[in-house]
Amino acid sequence: MTTTLITGSNKGLGFEAARRLVAEGHDVWVAARDAEAGAKAAADLGASFVQLDVTDDASVVAAVATVGHLDVLVNNAGIAGSHKDVPDVTADDLRHVYETNVFGPVRVLHAFLPLLLASDNGVVVNVASGLGSQAVTHDPDRVESSVLAPAYCSSKSALVMLTTQYARALPALRINVVDPGYTATDLNGNSGTQTVTEGTDAMVAMAMIGREGPTGTFTGRDGTVPW
Repeated sequence: MTTTLITGSNKGLGFEAARRLVAEGHDVWVAARDAEAGAKAAADLGASFVQLDVTDDASVVAAVATVGHLDVLVNNAGIAGSHKDVPDVTADDLRHVYETNVFGPVRVLHAFLPLLLASDNGVVVNVASGLGSQAVTHDPDRVESSVLAPAYCSSKSALVMLTTQYARALPALRINVVDPGYTATDLNGNSGTQTVTEGTDAMVAMAMIGREGPTGTFTGRDGTVPW
């Protein structure tokens, strides 16, 4: 059985991805910062729970010891950050968002890497956004072109580049990044036009790839996302 860990999976996209992967036969670990909410989500899903705060080294190391074996890591945890006007955004605003959206996935992957390399089919799925794509955010036909959120957008761009770097450096693993699309979640005040099921299509597909699957790609539910 494939063992999968999804960060930030007590609600939203992470919860729905966990539900779908449990249904596909994965042994899923719901990883969440909030122990009470995470344990409840895991119980509702028939999954396992591990407390994990992606911004805390000790928490991540403890989670590795608890999980013990891992085939698929889904770096889903993320925050939107403040909604300040662009001229008012400070370095501290970016630092706060990057701690979760960029340093978090690096921290978690670094800690779980020995387990992933020991797997017969180690897979990493990083959850970014079309807001991290220069091509998408410059396309006037896309809703992303109307968004001004320097901290969030640049953090997702960084995650896309990190994905390609890790994919090149670790050819034994399948490491890809996905764009869920504009999905109704707490992150956007449930204003998204997609359901969470639609938003997890690419996440689930990439979590289920085999050893001959792609690596270093940027994918959405409709196919390749332009860089």
